[in-house]
Amino acid sequence: MSMWHETMRDRGGGDTMCAMCALASSSSSTVYRAHVHVSSVPMSASFLTAIADRTADAAAGGSNPRQKISVLSEKVVDSNPYSRLMALKKMGVVPNYADIRFKSVIVVGVGGVGSVSAEMLVRCGVGKLLIFDYDKVELANMNRLFYTPDQCGMSKVAAAKKSLSFINPDVEIEDYNYNITTMDNFEHFLGRISTGALNGGSVDLVLSCVDNFQARMTINQACNELGQTWFESGVSEDAVSGHIQLIRPGALACFECAPPLIMATGVDESTLKREGVCAASLPTTMGITAGFLVQNALKLMLGFGEVADYVGYIALKEHFPRMSLKPNPECTSSWCRKRQAEHKKKVAEALANPPPPAPAPAEPEEPAAPNEWGITMDDSDDDDDAPVAASAAANAPKLAEGVEFAHVSSSQLKPDVKPEDKVADADDGVDLGDLMAQLKGVQQ
Repeated sequence: MSMWHETMRDRGGGDTMCAMCALASSSSSTVYRAHVHVSSVPMSASFLTAIADRTADAAAGGSNPRQKISVLSEKVVDSNPYSRLMALKKMGVVPNYADIRFKSVIVVGVGGVGSVSAEMLVRCGVGKLLIFDYDKVELANMNRLFYTPDQCGMSKVAAAKKSLSFINPDVEIEDYNYNITTMDNFEHFLGRISTGALNGGSVDLVLSCVDNFQARMTINQACNELGQTWFESGVSEDAVSGHIQLIRPGALACFECAPPLIMATGVDESTLKREGVCAASLPTTMGITAGFLVQNALKLMLGFGEVADYVGYIALKEHFPRMSLKPNPECTSSWCRKRQAEHKKKVAEALANPPPPAPAPAEPEEPAAPNEWGITMDDSDDDDDAPVAASAAANAPKLAEGVEFAHVSSSQLKPDVKPEDKVADADDGVDLGDLMAQLKGVQQ
């Protein structure tokens, strides 16, 4: 298979060495050498400068101005690549974002969804990334994100590792250029899941970004055997819908619990491909699917937010269906049925031995209000209530012994008024005219 390259032209119009030839001649990486020169296409000055810089960098062995960082810092400076990530902790979104440095993730398939997912994880600062694929970068992949034309001919895992290591040299990356569905490779794949973490143990998560059912079934088999939590993802052939699905062996449905019709009927999916017909591909749909995938992976690993069991994306209607798929008790996978039995046992034990209730948090005491002037207040309510209570007792009718009122009536609460405090009524025989005359005499 050949590929085309534009030929560099100098200002005088003469042809110089092809840009890709210059890069290939100075780089030790595998690059397609068989290609067609297109000398009639004029090159811009900025393009020529970029090619020259890239060629010089390749000849020097590749330099990265981004130095390795041993500890994630919250310091807000332009030179800190983690400052905006660590801000998630300051804002209370993530309890401890620095834990991402201890997480290990496997990405199977670094195509349209997998390559973008891998880049997101690397930019987020994941501790270790293991990538699996057996395909090569082609010009037909350029409508997608991540890969560049100068990587054509390289294996996808080699091209991805080179780019990802340049983006973030802090991340440990392992690349495996093989098909996981073969017997020998499957055993090695199992071993990397169970011992591929930074500490030599099982990885924290497996992300399936493959484009065929056979590979999905292989990942499903491996994760069921090991009890490994993983995410399945995919984009439809018409490129306008996608989905992600969380699979916890035994607790949630595995890929084999409800297999696609092709797998259920035993039809070889390779027979469905037609000559000259390929699946559609939109970078937008793949980017959105990858975003959902990595977002939920981060929530699961770092313990924040709600992790979705299933999220779909139907672009034509801007619809995002969600659901939770329970395991099938009659799943054809014996390992799935075994994990289901183990999960039921754990649930029964948890119900039989519930954890002790957590102590109620103590209510914080309100700080005393400042009293600079030493002002105090006397509570005179008792003095005011005493005559009212006495009046109520005096006005209450006598009851039999052992009987008391449940409520006090308003008439019983009527206060006693001393005789000298009473205001004379008109019935007391005092004439209003006499009072007016007395008032006038006092004023004179």
